[in-house]
Amino acid sequence: MNFVMAAVVQGNGMKPLQNGIGHLEMNQIGGAMGHGINVETDDYCIRDGVQSVEEPEIDIVINNVVCSFSVKCHLNLRQIALNGRHVEYRRENGMLTMKLRNPYTTASMWSSGKVTCTGATSEESSRIAARRFARTLQKLGFQVRFTNYRVVNVLGTCSMPFAIKITSFSENHREAEYEPELHPGVTYKLKDPKATLKIFSTGSITVTAPSVLDVQRAIETIYPLVYEFRKERTKEDMIDVITRKRKHPDDEDNSDCGSNSEF
Repeated sequence: MNFVMAAVVQGNGMKPLQNGIGHLEMNQIGGAMGHGINVETDDYCIRDGVQSVEEPEIDIVINNVVCSFSVKCHLNLRQIALNGRHVEYRRENGMLTMKLRNPYTTASMWSSGKVTCTGATSEESSRIAARRFARTLQKLGFQVRFTNYRVVNVLGTCSMPFAIKITSFSENHREAEYEPELHPGVTYKLKDPKATLKIFSTGSITVTAPSVLDVQRAIETIYPLVYEFRKERTKEDMIDVITRKRKHPDDEDNSDCGSNSEF
C-alpha cells in the first residue's frame, strides 16, 4: 500500500504554489493498481482497478519565508531610528527592526550591514521586500549595495484529510522523535529533501525547509508514511484543525522559523 501511495504522489505531484498555497491531488490511482485489488479509504473506493473518486486535496500554505542579505556598508542604527519610518531601535541588542506594509514583512538590521527579513508568504515577495528595505536605506543616505541575498528557510503548513496515530507512527520510524510531555507533536527530520516536520494527531503538519520546493517535496515524501497510520477524525480533531487554521501557525511551534535559524 505504501508503494502505491508513493507512486501516486510522485506521479501526479502538486500544482505549482501560488500566493503561498499549493494543492496535492491524489488521482489516477486506478492506473497504479493491479486488477483484483480492493482498496477502501475515507475518500475513495477502488474495485478491480476501477476508480470511484472524491479526490482528496491537500492545501499547502506558506506562512513565512525568511531571507537574509547584506548592504555592504556600515549602518548607523541611531540615524535610521531618528529619520526612518516604522522602526524600533533596540540598543541593548545592537539591532533595529523596520516594518513594511506591502508586502507585510519585518527586517532586522545590524550595524555591520547584515539584514534578515521575515513575514513574506512567497519567495518572490520575500525578494521584493528585501529590495524595498535596501532602497529605504539608500534613501536615508547610505551607500547601499544589495548583495548576498538568499532564502534562509521557509515555514509551511498543511492538513491531511485524516487524523494520524502519532504514537504508532513514532514507534515504527526511528527518524521520529515524540516526547508528549514536552510537545504534542512528533518531530520528523528528512535528509532528502532537507526538512523538519512537526506531525500532529489531528493530521496537521508543519514543515520547515530551505525553500518552497523543499516544503512541497517534504509533504510528498511524508504522505505515504503517515497514510499507513491514518485514522478517522473525531469532532474534537475537526475543531482543533479549524482553530489552528484561524490562528497563526507559529502557535503550534514557535521554534520552527526563527529569524536567524538556518539549515
